[in-house]
Amino acid sequence: MTTLKVHNIKSAPEESQALLEQSLKANGMIPGLHGVLAGAPGLLEAYQTIHKLFTESSFNNEELTVVWQTINVEHACHYCVPAHTGIAKMMKVDDAITDALRNETPLENAKLEVLRTMTLTIVRNRGQVTQDDLDAFYTAGYEERQVLEIILGLSQKVISNYTNHIANTPVDAPFQKFAWSKDKVGA
Repeated sequence: MTTLKVHNIKSAPEESQALLEQSLKANGMIPGLHGVLAGAPGLLEAYQTIHKLFTESSFNNEELTVVWQTINVEHACHYCVPAHTGIAKMMKVDDAITDALRNETPLENAKLEVLRTMTLTIVRNRGQVTQDDLDAFYTAGYEERQVLEIILGLSQKVISNYTNHIANTPVDAPFQKFAWSKDKVGA
């Protein structure tokens, strides 16, 4: 098991300290992920910037959750699945959506299921999608913009999921009640 240092404002490199102060102000705490990312100031800044851009994309809260959690579950991120479960609750996303995503079961909403499927296709095939994949996505009511915005969300999740795998980031206290493990899906 690997671990990386989870920085606080005082232990972080100087270039990360203001970024961690922003995290504290925005979240009421410094998420463990941000503490780890602070070890590389550019990575923390990139993560925060991409997060802001993705939350300001054309996706609504349910769609943001579908993209985030689909990727988190596919990457088996022990930290991000519980964190985004709590975030989805704060965003007032229906628990049925979150539960389906966590359990890798189809979503009842057909349009959201198409979004989940396209996100998985992009992740699993490393961006190699077919015209049929795109046509199914567009038929569901999405556009080229949303294909590209999935890639934006994936960029954010690669930073967080991969960092958490390497760092073995402890799940933050507010999200521990939403603990998740890929090997327990369907068990």
